[in-house]
Amino acid sequence: MEMATFNLKDGYPEAILRGYKGALLNAADYALLCQCENLDDVKMHLASTTYGTLRGEVESHNTTTALIEACTAKLVEEFEYLQCQSEGPLYEFLEMCRIPHMIDNVVLIVSGCLHNQHTPELLEKCHPLGMFEQLAALAVASNMQELYQLVLIDTPLAKYFEGSLSREDLTEMHLEIMRNMLYKSWIEDFHGFCGRVGGTTRQVMSEFLSFEADRRAIAITLNSVGTDLTREDKRGLFCGMGALHPYGHKDLAPAEDADQVLKVLSGYAPYNAILSLTTAEDDQAIDDLLSNHELDLCRGCFTQQFHYGIFWAYIKLKEQEIRNLMWIAECIVQNMHNRIHDGVKY
Repeated sequence: MEMATFNLKDGYPEAILRGYKGALLNAADYALLCQCENLDDVKMHLASTTYGTLRGEVESHNTTTALIEACTAKLVEEFEYLQCQSEGPLYEFLEMCRIPHMIDNVVLIVSGCLHNQHTPELLEKCHPLGMFEQLAALAVASNMQELYQLVLIDTPLAKYFEGSLSREDLTEMHLEIMRNMLYKSWIEDFHGFCGRVGGTTRQVMSEFLSFEADRRAIAITLNSVGTDLTREDKRGLFCGMGALHPYGHKDLAPAEDADQVLKVLSGYAPYNAILSLTTAEDDQAIDDLLSNHELDLCRGCFTQQFHYGIFWAYIKLKEQEIRNLMWIAECIVQNMHNRIHDGVKY
């Protein structure tokens, strides 16, 4: 049925997106970028890509930060154009894709308020995709009670806070727990939304969100080593879905080090194959291998048509491209050309 009706409303945004995907930097682009001697060389090469219009925007501030901000602005511009061409379920889907950045922005604002940082400074650090009308109001809250009311009632994240946030939670100690609770609620809500959309969207996004739920469970377990979080606390932060749910969650909760985490994951596909080449001593390698798997999923979903998963996949691929550019630029600035290939993934 979706083959007969998808293009009536969503065919144009999908065509635009596939054009955007075709313009992503490729292996030849990265080979040339990795040979650049300075940021001017990087900008010169980017001038021949879809980033070409950004060169003038970073001339006055020849820094890595200015370059990455300009690249991020390009992503936001493309996203907003797609959203303007969307309606109905696709518009809601794209709004759901913005929620993770909204969560990070809200946590950043709350943390800044706890440390009495200035509003303009906080807002500058916020990700543009996670900006919303009430965010500035959060930054000028005069006390914790006012901040609690604003977060709970006046933001797009309000439904994720209901029943899970108290005034006592707005402390530095609870911020990461709050972030993980919000991500859990968002993943489960997004999964339910994609289930209602149905069709290929449900199939593709179920794989993406299941992986996201599993990756967060792994990250929570590794990051909680040496903390006061109990087994029950950790299981309360795990999503009720994914390849590790429920038995993997039960085994992960008591894990006290990376070696135990890898032992648990060795019994669950696809993580047994993904992580077979890493060791417990290298937490960064675990994260890198999981990121590579996510990129494989993103590339693979473009082989199917008539679904919304490609919009999620493109955002992930574009964000990885921006991280690649940041890594390359930082290696050049710090004169670490021997490591320039280490952090590039595509």
